[in-house]
Amino acid sequence: MYKIGIYGATGKVGSELLKIIHIRKFPYSKIRLFASQKSSGKKLIEDKKEFIIETFYKDSFKEIDIAFFCVSGKWSIQNRQFAEESGCIVIDNSSAFRLFENTPLIVPEINIDSIKKSRFISNPNCTTLIAAIPLWVLHKKYKLKKVIISTYQAASGAGKEGMDELLQAISQYRENRVFKPSKFQYDLAYNIIPHIDDFEINGYTKEEMKVTLEIRKIFNVSDLLISCTAVRIPVLRAHSESITVETELKPDINEIRDLIKNTNGIVLKDDINNNIYPMPITSSDNFDVEVGRIRKSIVFENGIDFFVSGDQLLKGAALNALQIAEKMVERTV
Repeated sequence: MYKIGIYGATGKVGSELLKIIHIRKFPYSKIRLFASQKSSGKKLIEDKKEFIIETFYKDSFKEIDIAFFCVSGKWSIQNRQFAEESGCIVIDNSSAFRLFENTPLIVPEINIDSIKKSRFISNPNCTTLIAAIPLWVLHKKYKLKKVIISTYQAASGAGKEGMDELLQAISQYRENRVFKPSKFQYDLAYNIIPHIDDFEINGYTKEEMKVTLEIRKIFNVSDLLISCTAVRIPVLRAHSESITVETELKPDINEIRDLIKNTNGIVLKDDINNNIYPMPITSSDNFDVEVGRIRKSIVFENGIDFFVSGDQLLKGAALNALQIAEKMVERTV
């Protein structure tokens, strides 16, 4: 049984993590929830158990076996040393250390062995996670050469504030009232915004480059050609992605469908005759990423086009973090 600490417990990822720890019956003896001082003393109820939110203090790591960082990258940078000195395992949801050479970046279905003896593990970006497993299936069988991704990212990617702002914007729009956004660059209601995170010197955003660099690290293929365009859409939760790949070997559509059917973490939703395909409305609140609209590319000779949708707060964040912890526990049993 493990003593667990959730740092950033009042955020969307932290609260989702508390929920799925109980759904998946993770073996814990105690869970402690940490948040900012303004939340101190508040109560959260999960699985008929009451949890009191505490104010963070650095010595708390000494009383924790597994710490989940559901906080900003700046916070992770400030507190990683304290956590490591305490000896606890840390699974960090921030982007702060993902590309550091000595920090494993883990998708359990793909590269769990990369953890080795590390006690500080990074959880990948949500957009990366939604695409990772189906891309890995294709890479193992046919070897990827080029990957082109266009995303349709939910407001949940900007946390609770993003979701609240979308709902508020829709309400204001219906009342013909002017809405001034603060979380997004523009009003997201009935709109899309092709801009997530800051722009880099190459014209891509940080969000887009995260996808490229993180997939290369997870797959251990430093020269894989990946281009991403990240777009925010007016959906509450669940990111979707349109993906085109070129492979070295000739792909077979029926074989790909069979591979997806038999791969943990993804589910086939690919019956166009009955209008069955991945959508946010069906992938929200589900653990598996939906994969569908699978077809031979008419651009690349050895190419495949497909569409995916997955819950940004689950496989895109909290679920993957917990799966990492589950695998680490398995190794010690």
